[in-house]
Amino acid sequence: MAEKQTIYLHTGSNLGDRTSHLTQACEILEKKVGGISNKSRLYETQAWGVNDQPNFINQALEIQTELVAEEVLFHIKNIEKEIGRQENKKWHERIIDIDILFFGKTLLSTDKLTIPHPHCHERMFVLIPLMEIAGDLVHPTLNLTIEELYMKCEDPLEVYLMEREE
Repeated sequence: MAEKQTIYLHTGSNLGDRTSHLTQACEILEKKVGGISNKSRLYETQAWGVNDQPNFINQALEIQTELVAEEVLFHIKNIEKEIGRQENKKWHERIIDIDILFFGKTLLSTDKLTIPHPHCHERMFVLIPLMEIAGDLVHPTLNLTIEELYMKCEDPLEVYLMEREE
């Protein structure tokens, strides 16, 4: 095990009981990956990349973990399967999607994992929930805060704060 690191994950769901899937993901992440030290409210947005599908509910999570990035990825993939995710085409609907956005100060690029997430700064549905919990976090390669990335983002998709649970 490595020393404890602060990591940021992004969760999303656009099939079934979307809120319940995000709650279930949080519960399992706490058991397998580490304690959730902060989480954003829930946000709803149109699907990114492939529009002809239900809207997503998204949430950003701050987690304290002693695992290394590859171990977290392993657990994430298993959690997605446990909740019911099935393989589908890229950017299509899914019961649950969990992405690693940032992992401490780690920079990583392998066939299976790139940290920081290569597209996080291009997507409002990622930036807005993340800005709520870590607006001052500096992207380690772009050298801009999450708030500054939000101000520069050209993604036209609207992101709506959910007023109540589904």
